[in-house]
Amino acid sequence: MKDLSVLKKLSVLLSKTHKIQNFMFGANAGSSLIKGSHKQSLPGVVFLSAGIYFFGTFSPGYLHADELGDILSKNKTALFDYQFQSNDLEYDILSKSWINPIAIQYSKTYSEQYSDKTVQTGSFSIGIDQPIFKSGGIYYSIKYSEALHDANVADIMLQKRQMIGSAVTQLYMMKKLELQQKKLTYLIKNDTIDIKQKRESYEAGLLDSSFLDQALLQKNVDETSLLETEISLMQAREEFGVLSDKDPKQLTLPKLKLIAASDFRGSNLELARERLREKEKAYNAKMTWAKYLPAISLQGRYTDGDVNPYSYFSTLKERYYSYGFTISMPIDINSLSEIEAAKVARMKAAAEVIDRQNTIDEEYNLVNQNLRIIDKKIQLAQKDEELYQNLYHLTRNLEKAGEKTSYDTAMMKNSLEIKKLDQKIYEVDKQIELLKLYI
Repeated sequence: MKDLSVLKKLSVLLSKTHKIQNFMFGANAGSSLIKGSHKQSLPGVVFLSAGIYFFGTFSPGYLHADELGDILSKNKTALFDYQFQSNDLEYDILSKSWINPIAIQYSKTYSEQYSDKTVQTGSFSIGIDQPIFKSGGIYYSIKYSEALHDANVADIMLQKRQMIGSAVTQLYMMKKLELQQKKLTYLIKNDTIDIKQKRESYEAGLLDSSFLDQALLQKNVDETSLLETEISLMQAREEFGVLSDKDPKQLTLPKLKLIAASDFRGSNLELARERLREKEKAYNAKMTWAKYLPAISLQGRYTDGDVNPYSYFSTLKERYYSYGFTISMPIDINSLSEIEAAKVARMKAAAEVIDRQNTIDEEYNLVNQNLRIIDKKIQLAQKDEELYQNLYHLTRNLEKAGEKTSYDTAMMKNSLEIKKLDQKIYEVDKQIELLKLYI
């Protein structure tokens, strides 16, 4: 067996199979698969020197980056980066799955069939069996891999967005709990003053003991609530620490605003994912249908093998090429069921898109209604603040006149601060509601 460069052998073999293709489909077979099978040519097809049709790199439409993405820990961010990289690699593999591998084989055989000596023969071969036409199946398989890739990107982006939203939610919850702690502190101060006043009235015989018991019970309830908020605050810090390695005290809370309903639908990752899933299922249905239609493949093989020295055919060549083509069409009893199942999957995906659109509209309306209620609460708290502001000034003046005690003035001051804190708590509630749209 004489030596010959593998690349040279492959180049000659592929040029011969390319001649068959030109004979069958015309000189433009390399840029557009069989005319009439589908009018659209495959994008970015290049006939490489290796002789295999290869598709250019697609540029899938990545969704917008998360503006709060840096809140996640480095490890969480790295995990999402690995998911994106894995998805890109899986897409690259799937988009080229229709290209069959080149088979390179070398063998050595020893035969003792002849009595006088052992005959050894060697053989080296390079072969290709490449489908070039699958009734549109090649085109749809490429488009399917693209749609699947983009749907997976949207899904990963959604997972990342949800994790970011969870981290930011914990930031808002910590802020809300801290405000509630301040509010409870003022309530406990008022409870303490109320107990002192009622104890004095009880000792003077002006009040029944039940009023004092109620004041003591209320102070106990508020102190218990303060302890519970401390536990909730620790839990929020722990949950935030699982998602982020940032110091929550060093982070500035984002100021979210209500976006228009059309913008919310247009940028909704769940809806984008469902639309891409529908596209994926549509291409899969076409790919399944094309699988049971005629297909054409090119075959070529270069062989360099030792000829049996005892062969009677002296004209046999050690090195030779064989090439041709195959037209095939599978007949499968389950073909109709499989095609119908793919169609049903596509229709189901289309129905899920409509269902998701309706859900998105309801989610937006619910958040919008909740925001209106919170705004009304803020307005009520503002009116209460104005009222307690006037009462505080009045009580302070009455204290100076000797008609009210310092306890009365302190209680009004504390109540005024409580109403200010209520407004801040409601503002945090608004941000948490708006965050639902972001997630």
